[in-house]
Amino acid sequence: MYRDRIRLKSLWGKVVSPEEAALLIKDGMTIGMSGFTRSGDAKAVPMALAERAAHERLKVTLMTGASLGNDVDKTLTEAGVLARRLPFQADPVLRKAINRGEVMFIDQHLSETVELLRSRQMGPVDVAVIEACAITETGGLIPTTSIGNSATFAILAEKVIVELNMTQPLDLEGLHDVYIPTRRPFREPIPVMTPESRAGLPYIPIDPSKIAAIVVTRKQDSSANILPPDDDTSAIAGHLIEFFDSEVRKGRLGRSLNPLQAGIGTIANAVLHGLIDGPFHDLTMYSEVLQDSTFELFDAGKLNFASGSSITLSAGKYAEVLPKLGTYKGRLLLRPQEISNHPEVIRRLGVIGINTALECDLYGNVNSTHVNGTHMMNGIGGSGDFARNCHLAVFVTKSLAKGGAISSLVPMVTHVDHNEHDVDVLVTEVGLADLRGLAPRERAETIIRNCVHPSYRELMADYHRRALARGGHTPHLLEEAFSWHLRFQQTGSMQPRAMAAE
Repeated sequence: MYRDRIRLKSLWGKVVSPEEAALLIKDGMTIGMSGFTRSGDAKAVPMALAERAAHERLKVTLMTGASLGNDVDKTLTEAGVLARRLPFQADPVLRKAINRGEVMFIDQHLSETVELLRSRQMGPVDVAVIEACAITETGGLIPTTSIGNSATFAILAEKVIVELNMTQPLDLEGLHDVYIPTRRPFREPIPVMTPESRAGLPYIPIDPSKIAAIVVTRKQDSSANILPPDDDTSAIAGHLIEFFDSEVRKGRLGRSLNPLQAGIGTIANAVLHGLIDGPFHDLTMYSEVLQDSTFELFDAGKLNFASGSSITLSAGKYAEVLPKLGTYKGRLLLRPQEISNHPEVIRRLGVIGINTALECDLYGNVNSTHVNGTHMMNGIGGSGDFARNCHLAVFVTKSLAKGGAISSLVPMVTHVDHNEHDVDVLVTEVGLADLRGLAPRERAETIIRNCVHPSYRELMADYHRRALARGGHTPHLLEEAFSWHLRFQQTGSMQPRAMAAE
């Protein structure tokens, strides 16, 4: 009975259909929706918006925590509802619309969106649409499998629509820690001293008079598309475990390492999975997304505690974990993403950040977002929040793509998301390059020797030799810096024809 989950009886009369709730959203509004990496997203009201758009003009700016599931972005894009989208997305249909220039996409560090709203550099938020598993006696919202930006959206919005999801277990209550920083320039330190620290409330505190509508839903989160570890990702994990072991022997890390962060996706998840068989114990996580590997590490007795902003799982792991979420409850915490990704906390805790590169150049600059420098993939996400502020900034990537037609290590990246100053360690299946304390020429030699695939190694070494002859602190041949990318566009391979023929 949904009324059992609405503990403030005065709100019972606010229950309406998705279509009725969607009428609160008007053309030109800015909407803040819950959802972070396919979890805890609004599921019914966005679909009702898409249906309305078939009969009337309806264009909105949509803000979320990160990517949405349940084809929400796809449906809204096809219906023409999205005028602007931020701060992250991962939908192929929306991606194409962004790259055609039909939807204006604002790619932001995930810690920054609500800071810009709070300081009125963006916004205001007209309507917030927030998924909850229950509403407290005071009108507080108990989030589901993510917090993301939901708390600040709900606090700042003029009106709030609550999607009350009956499929989400009430064991989620107590899993959240909603802490909202005080306003700048008089902000106090964020009181998060360990991954286990609780600083706020287990619900989103809002004035219940702002709740304009409640929609009862019964649709589950979309599952993550996570592939099992393969030979390459296992090799990457092996190189990284060997490196961590070396850091322990040198007295730079303990056997519990430092709190771990890993970006979303197959490679980062596989790297964490590799720690199950590693020589480390009593691990902790201070991350954004808690993936399959988080619960595998719990079950293996390797992980003591995990703090994140969302729980995003594959279909099999979702079906396994959600019914017994209560058994993990004392070891999990979900925070607003501005806290999970906050530079102050990341630096204080000495987080080890493991994120994925789309491509990297021979000096350690990383491109996480753009294909050939122009076409957006998903967005920078939280990788920049962690890379610049963590104890160790690790970027992982397979050395080859498209069956070897593309080298992920190139002379110069076509778009820079993380410059060489923020990249400490680069890992491919070929090997690991420790770039700390190296000058650009030394970084190049280390990357070529350890990370570039053998089929491209001599090609990269030749480029570097000729660049060195021309001189400079960071030697380059500007007329050739993007020649590999151009060759791929023209021939379908970064390899010169003669080498490809061999």
